[in-house]
This record gives sequence, structure tokens and C-alpha cells, in this order.
Amino acid sequence: MREIVFDTETTGLDFEEDRVIEIGGVELWNHIPTGREYHWFVRPAGRRVDPAAFDIHGISDDFLKDKPLFSEVVEEFAAAFDGATLIAHNAAFDIRFLNAELARLGRPAIPPGLVIDTLPMARRKFPMAPATLDALCSRFQIDTTKRDKHGALVDSELLAQVYIELIGGRQSALRLVAAGEDDDRAADLGGHRAARRPQALPSRLTAEEDAAHRRFVESLGEAALWRAHLPDQNN
Repeated sequence: MREIVFDTETTGLDFEEDRVIEIGGVELWNHIPTGREYHWFVRPAGRRVDPAAFDIHGISDDFLKDKPLFSEVVEEFAAAFDGATLIAHNAAFDIRFLNAELARLGRPAIPPGLVIDTLPMARRKFPMAPATLDALCSRFQIDTTKRDKHGALVDSELLAQVYIELIGGRQSALRLVAAGEDDDRAADLGGHRAARRPQALPSRLTAEEDAAHRRFVESLGEAALWRAHLPDQNN
């Protein structure tokens, strides 16, 4: 299952008049980060950044003056987000702004059925507790030191970690261990130490299935975690 955890920054709070100026997203596959990121700064045609919004994200009109219009990145944006479930915190805000931008270009809106909002998830899981992204990062001990101001990409990276915790924590995802890190440990099953096989069992994949899997992993990009766990073709 492909998911994109995303965030936007805008010129202000009125989705009918204000404009999107930044979109960021990180890709998950079966709740595991693939290393693929998406990021665009967008020039807001005919709209200046509200001073209150600038205080939050620090993105100035001067910075945006040479950035592309949304119409110039919409095809790339649509291709990147197509087919994915979209995850956002207070998703109604981001979706209203993105759908307003899409409507100005006569493009279809993002269907609400494709969107998961982590804000009500957090409120259900922790009733009466603060449910801001900062509060959730603190609760889950997620490092926020690189977050000086709000930013679409860095907030997406933080939210991806929060989302994984909200759906069951790191234990619910496949835990990939760096090569050599687990050489001296075996799985602890029911109080017994499981012996490591002296030789791995032969793969049950056909050559065609193995080749298809390698092509898929290579399509995820150089930073994808799965690349480090491809079996050696020489074995």
C-alpha cells in the first residue's frame, strides 16, 4: 500500500483567497518510509504572504518571486500523488487549499476517501491531551531539533513518524536492521533463543519474480531502504 504523508504552507488562512506556496511529502510503502520525497515551492500569483503566516513558516514574497506557479508544477504534483492514500494533520485545511488550486485550473478535486487525517486519530488515541504535531512529537520522543519554523517537507517527515506511532508504533512495521548490527543476536521466542541457520534456505522465487522485484526496488530511488536488503546476485 502506497501512502504519502504531506503538508502545505500557504499565504494565509482563507482558502478561497490565499494560495499554496509550499507542498512537501514523503512516501511510505506498507507504512515503511521508502526514502522518496516530494517538494515544491510555488509562487502565489496575485497574492502576498500575510505577515502572520510569515511568522509561522518564514517564507517571504521575495523568496517566492522566482518560483514556478502552481500551474507549472501541477502535472508533476498530480503524477507524484496519483494512486496514493494521502496522510495529513488537520487534513481539511491542506485539502481545501489544494482543491482550490486544482479548481482554478479546472482539474478534479482530491476525493476525501483518499485522505487520512491524523488529528482525529490522535484525539481518539489520547483524549483530552494536546494533539498538535509538536505535542505528538514530544509524546513519541521524536527529534524536532531541525524544525526551526513550520515547513512542508520537514513537517511531513515528522508527521510520518507520528503516523507510524499512531497506527501501532514501530513494532507494527517491518524492522530493518543494518547489515552486521544483529549478527550476535537471535530472536527471542517464548523465552528460548532461536538458533541461526548455518546456511540460508534457497529462494522460492522464480528468476522472473526475482527480476520483477529488483526492478520495483530500483524504481523507489537510490535512498530506498529496500535496496540495502536485496539478496546478492552472486549467492
